[in-house]
Amino acid sequence: MSAEVTPGGGPAVAADLARTVFPYTQPNRRKANWQVVNTFAPYFSLWALMVVMLHHGYPYWTVLVLSVIAAAFYVRIFILFHDCCHGSFFTSRRANRVLGYITGIVTFTPFEQWRRSHAMHHDTVGDLDRRGVGDIWTLTAEEFREAPLWKRLAYHIVRNLFFVLTFGTLIIFLIGPRYFHKLDRKRERQSVIITNIALVAIIVVASMTIGPHTYLMIQIPTMLLAGAAGLWLFYVQHQFEGTYWARHQEWDPMKAALEGSSFYKLPKLLQWVTGNIGFHHIHHVQQRIPNYNLERCYKEVRVLQEVKPLTLVDSLKCARLHLWDERSRRLTGYRVLNG
Repeated sequence: MSAEVTPGGGPAVAADLARTVFPYTQPNRRKANWQVVNTFAPYFSLWALMVVMLHHGYPYWTVLVLSVIAAAFYVRIFILFHDCCHGSFFTSRRANRVLGYITGIVTFTPFEQWRRSHAMHHDTVGDLDRRGVGDIWTLTAEEFREAPLWKRLAYHIVRNLFFVLTFGTLIIFLIGPRYFHKLDRKRERQSVIITNIALVAIIVVASMTIGPHTYLMIQIPTMLLAGAAGLWLFYVQHQFEGTYWARHQEWDPMKAALEGSSFYKLPKLLQWVTGNIGFHHIHHVQQRIPNYNLERCYKEVRVLQEVKPLTLVDSLKCARLHLWDERSRRLTGYRVLNG
């Protein structure tokens, strides 16, 4: 399939692109089942191997090497969780929900709670008047100038890359999901309770079998490494040079998808590990495309290839971008405050 859709051009073109990519939303049970196998089997095999190594007195650094590989599969498990939250991984809604809860427990993330906040992220990405749910804290230059000192200091801390990849990982993946959020309804609160109970059960069983020390020595580095990688991916998906933000009355959801969501062009191995999430502009054009269909959609729909790729090297520059300058309509560093 090929498409000649031209980017821009208003609602008619947006509807045309939406129709063009819709066939790629069809789940494939064979591909989905194979992803479950090639993700969970290596992850739990690595876990078992690390347990054996610790119990046989291998140097801890050798275990940490394996935990880096395990963290890669942990990221991939979260991608399956992400697809289940969109109801795109399997055709069956029940199958998506069951696997969503399982992958959510493995990654310490309540399925229903995250599904709702992430849906709100998709509905509001790039909208300056609807920030604050499921996104990276972003202020305009003018808002930063007018903010009290405590808020400016907090913003400096939260937008610092070291904080994002360390304490941010702990807060977002370990601490935050253990509690109810103010927008949670009954279903979201129940998912928090179910996930917390399941995690307590896993920790108790692990403590009684392999021992709490062994469990923590494997789980903590694996989770922290995977969490840092996941947060970095989420960061560069919308916080990059040339991204899109607009006030609500001017906000265009298709522009937010094609211009405000990055095409993170990763090496093939990293693309596989991250479940094609680098094709994030496509994911925001149509969120129900399962990860295993994203690359094919990119290759067959020409307009999607016109989005400038963000390379691994170029993405490092994203860490210097902190504020949205409404005058120049671009994401910039704190230097804009001197202008």
